Amino acid sequence: MANIPTLEFGVPGDKIKVPRIGLGCMGFSPIYGEVNDEDSLKTINHALDVGCTFFDTADIYGLGGNERLLSHVLKDRRDEVFLCTKFGNAWRDPEPGFQGGFAELLVGVKGDPEYVRRAFQDSLGRLGIDKVDLYYQHRVDTSVPIEETVKAMAEFVKAGKARYLGLSECSAETLRRAYKVHPIAAVQVEYNCWSLDIEQNGLLDACRELGVTVVAYAPLGRGFMTGQIRSFDDLPENDFRRGNPRFQPENFHHNIKLVEAFEEMSAKKGCKPGQLALAWVLAQDPNLIVIPGTKRIKYLDENVAAGQVQISDAENKQIRDIINSIPISGDRYSKFDMSHTYK
Repeated sequence: MANIPTLEFGVPGDKIKVPRIGLGCMGFSPIYGEVNDEDSLKTINHALDVGCTFFDTADIYGLGGNERLLSHVLKDRRDEVFLCTKFGNAWRDPEPGFQGGFAELLVGVKGDPEYVRRAFQDSLGRLGIDKVDLYYQHRVDTSVPIEETVKAMAEFVKAGKARYLGLSECSAETLRRAYKVHPIAAVQVEYNCWSLDIEQNGLLDACRELGVTVVAYAPLGRGFMTGQIRSFDDLPENDFRRGNPRFQPENFHHNIKLVEAFEEMSAKKGCKPGQLALAWVLAQDPNLIVIPGTKRIKYLDENVAAGQVQISDAENKQIRDIINSIPISGDRYSKFDMSHTYK
């Protein structure tokens, strides 16, 4: 079993030890190009074999398909998994023969109590389980007071169907308001060497103040920091990143300078650039978990091994200097998606 660093996760009076390197499961749905369920299941099972047991999914991934895929593993290995899923991005079911894109099926962000209860039961059904370990609101519905949403989510904890509650892409103010209703165990945000919003908008400070664990998604910049993507044309035709501003050709050639700097530093350190990027995120706070995603066992093992890469204070400063010297070109999401972040 891999020697993955751990932390004490949870809320006052209820703590559990979890690995600090988890598995983001979104890529097992056709987000970053084509997928093969058989290969995906092999990677998921391998993750459990090496102790990478913190799994993160959401109802919106594959329009429920991601949760159904995980159910094949959960039916035999549920006790080995710390399972997180999310709700809030509502969609309509496609009509027979629908040929449009995924975004065309989205109908908005919802957080009203009735929707929360229905979404939770639907997720349990697709996952084939009777309890989740961590249940997040994926995006904040600004038309519904966060107090009402969290109150509805807290019903699942009281009923023994969810152990912990979390928020994703919320603001510091929203987190504090939510925490007054029910303890929040985790906040999930994009946090990596080209997305430092959480440090600048007060959310990281709020998490530290309340003892809330930060779960960093896309800690490799959606694969960018691995160095495996050298141009826009390397992305598959149906890859989500083809619509991402930072991967557009006019921005890519600026942003690749950050990768090149990490490649140079990691070569001297004797690790992969992606491992250096993961280790750096882990070094930013002891109460933080990274959930890189991958479809391949080879890269999963590389990600897990990043837990053994140590970042000294001098290296941390060196990386900060690199980040500060290379301005990132382009937003991390489209204008529409950015409008639903940090609410």
